[in-house]
Amino acid sequence: MHRLLLLLALVLFSALFSTPTAAKWHVAESNHFVVYADDKADDVERFSEYLERYHSAMEFLTGRKLPAPSPSNRVVIFVVGDRNEFREFAGSREIAGFYIPRAGGSRAFVQSVSFSSRETDFSLIVLMHEYAHHFIMSSMRTSLPRWVNEGAAEFYASTRFKDDGSIIVGRPALHRRGELIYAREVPAEELFDHEQYSRNRGKRSDAFYGRSWLLYHYLHFSDERAGQMGEYLHAIAGGKSSIDAAREVFGDLDKLEKELDAYARSRKMTVYNLSPEKVSVGAITVRELPEGEAEMMPLRIQSQRGVDREEALELVEEAREIARKYPNDPGVQTALAEAEFDAGNDDAAIAAADRAIALDPDRPNAYVQKGYALFRKAETAEDRDAAYTEAMKPFSALNRRENDHPLPLIYYYRSFAERGLEPPENARHALERAALLAPFDHGLWFQVAVMQAQEGKIDLARRSLAPVASNPHGGPLAERASLFRDLLENAVEGEPSNPPVIVEIPDIITDDGGENDGDGEARQP
Repeated sequence: MHRLLLLLALVLFSALFSTPTAAKWHVAESNHFVVYADDKADDVERFSEYLERYHSAMEFLTGRKLPAPSPSNRVVIFVVGDRNEFREFAGSREIAGFYIPRAGGSRAFVQSVSFSSRETDFSLIVLMHEYAHHFIMSSMRTSLPRWVNEGAAEFYASTRFKDDGSIIVGRPALHRRGELIYAREVPAEELFDHEQYSRNRGKRSDAFYGRSWLLYHYLHFSDERAGQMGEYLHAIAGGKSSIDAAREVFGDLDKLEKELDAYARSRKMTVYNLSPEKVSVGAITVRELPEGEAEMMPLRIQSQRGVDREEALELVEEAREIARKYPNDPGVQTALAEAEFDAGNDDAAIAAADRAIALDPDRPNAYVQKGYALFRKAETAEDRDAAYTEAMKPFSALNRRENDHPLPLIYYYRSFAERGLEPPENARHALERAALLAPFDHGLWFQVAVMQAQEGKIDLARRSLAPVASNPHGGPLAERASLFRDLLENAVEGEPSNPPVIVEIPDIITDDGGENDGDGEARQP
């Protein structure tokens, strides 16, 4: 019965994307984003332009200029369909979008975006919220209180785009209006003291996001409290707890609470209105996907989201059927390689990847899927040294084509670690370099911290763990990072530390469609 339901779900999912009236699939590529959508070329380009303007606005307002990502390290966005289609895909009536941060494979999944309303479409708000987290993680390697993380994300997510190319940032978070009016109020003291908040939260929904936005917005624009946000964060960076830093910098928290309540009733709020010349876009290229690759897109999206064993076995049959119709389409063969790998068919994945590379050697994911399959085969090979040497070949080839792709660097390190060998210095540097290229991948930073602790670099390890432990979405990896950091409290700098929490590290950083503890989800208002 379970397999039948899965098959029906996949058939329904494919049907949603293959109706005769559907627009053609297009992909828009820009400096920081790749957008796939079954929509008109002009709308896909407009969506991509909005995202680039948004990124530029965040750089302008924060003063943090990020280095341009390598092509494969851009955020890839799949526009899945309308609200009902997205619910079928997500398996929930509440989730409106989600984001998976992975080195060399960050993915966001959103509903179709409407440009007809004066207000910002909620699907775009969801994406901007998650991209704000991505930007913050990429631009600063510090531990932030959860309310700051979420308040900042909400602050930027309410951005509105104007037809003249200008952009308004810091608008009231109207999508949190109902929460602020009807949900349990979260007092400022609970925002500053997350343990107290967790004790009092219960199972009811509350106004944590709305109050975090309100506090962030107030401290950002308040003349009376100008500079206090910076002082508060500086005190935390100096070792003070969030609540102690708040009492020291903000003073009487009851007074701050009354100010917040008054601010919430304000009829006008200050915003940033950035003119077009302040928010650059850069080049955007849009192309229509070939027929075969377009037909494969629903299956590719499902693979990129992640599948379990039964889902993978159902999906690969459909992928093979499409691949038989389009044997000379490199996009189809690349997607087939991923589906075969997900289904556990390593030799078939390698063969499909080889066909894709022969047709078009500029298909990064083909090299990646071949490398994944070879690494998995190497785990049980008789001559493991020879097998891991062979497994590195596609990653080495990818590194020559895209020098800053993080996965070849990660797997170079793993080619030693998985054999039980001590990675040489250049492999350790490669892993750290990969983490710098993908600062948003918390699983990768966790492994870097493990490596640093094993080398006796205790202070570095604790610093690497700090943003992981304070991940605004929490989760098992954040809890593990917090535990690891506590275990390092008594470790001695210069002496290797091997706490028991480091077991099964390779599973934490899998890039092959497995679970990622850093997933972010946003729910319907």
